[in-house]
Amino acid sequence: MKNYSIARSRRLRSTPYTSRIEKQGVTAYTSYNHMLLPAAFGSLEDSYHHLKENVQVWDVAGERQVEISGKDSEKLVQLMTCRDLSKSKVGRCYYCPIIDDKAGLINDPVILKLGEERWWISIADSDVILFAKGLAIGNKFDVKIFEPNVDILAVQGPKSYKLMEKIFGKKITEMKFFGFDYFEFLGAKHLIARSGWSKQGGYEIYVENTKSGLALYDKLFEAGKEFNVKAGCPNLIERIESALLSYGNDMDNTDNPLECGLDKYVNLDTEVNFLGKEKLKDVKKKGISRKLMGVIIDAKEINVSKSIDLIDNKSSKIGELRSGVYSPHFKKVIGIAMLDKPYCVVSQAFKISINDSTFEGKVCDLPFI
Repeated sequence: MKNYSIARSRRLRSTPYTSRIEKQGVTAYTSYNHMLLPAAFGSLEDSYHHLKENVQVWDVAGERQVEISGKDSEKLVQLMTCRDLSKSKVGRCYYCPIIDDKAGLINDPVILKLGEERWWISIADSDVILFAKGLAIGNKFDVKIFEPNVDILAVQGPKSYKLMEKIFGKKITEMKFFGFDYFEFLGAKHLIARSGWSKQGGYEIYVENTKSGLALYDKLFEAGKEFNVKAGCPNLIERIESALLSYGNDMDNTDNPLECGLDKYVNLDTEVNFLGKEKLKDVKKKGISRKLMGVIIDAKEINVSKSIDLIDNKSSKIGELRSGVYSPHFKKVIGIAMLDKPYCVVSQAFKISINDSTFEGKVCDLPFI
């Protein structure tokens, strides 16, 4: 498949780390929240094996923050998500599907509670800030909404704990998953969360002080030599094997959280008010008509730039493949597909056309590993 370069402009912003990753061998970009997001550093498989065995530093500044503060901030944040945040605590992160009045997914961010009247919504790739402002205006909420100057660095992989301990001390290794705290580096405090878009473990550093953040970036590579640190990025193989859903790829505004297997983040039996609540109650009562499932395909390569139909033995469409990649672990193509409910059965057989060739496949549960 032919590759094309991305033309840069003011609309597609670089990050504070762009010059560094380009010296470190970035080979592809994608766009994410109107910013450059590194998509490859050479071989996808080599990066996959390195991530699972060592430690990588990722430029994920494209993971922007929507800050909401003020007297009505909790009301607005709760109105946007189907997850009950009434018992949320300062210092914790919460994975929260954001939905509209028809229960269609707007985004699936991690929400950080910074204070009783201050929140960060760490967003996937869609314009949540405009959605939040519209709701605030329509409801006359007393809030302030803006995008703070925060550029995230992720430190991911099994050796991430040793690397971060070397720089910040043992306290950082004692932090619980989805907890966050503040740690000092060169006189600047950085919010650091035990989180990240991989299942290999690690941290996300919410850099507000660019000068200190760049020095920290360099320090991570200097201190990480003994741990075989490398520059990296979210890895397609690892994230699909782990069933880490990608908004805009695996799901979008035409899907609801119940169809996407996000049931545990949908709280319908509480008193909290959120958009789409009645619609979700109706969906739950009637039952979903389709669902995201895993698939394994007897093929050695695939490139999913648009949905690909899955066909049964009667040549009828039973669903669509939304993401896919060759897995070195399974030695086959694996993927995430939206399937019609009657076919959401483990070992359900199907056929798929890839590059004008037909391949056999079977349905499986998520995650793969």
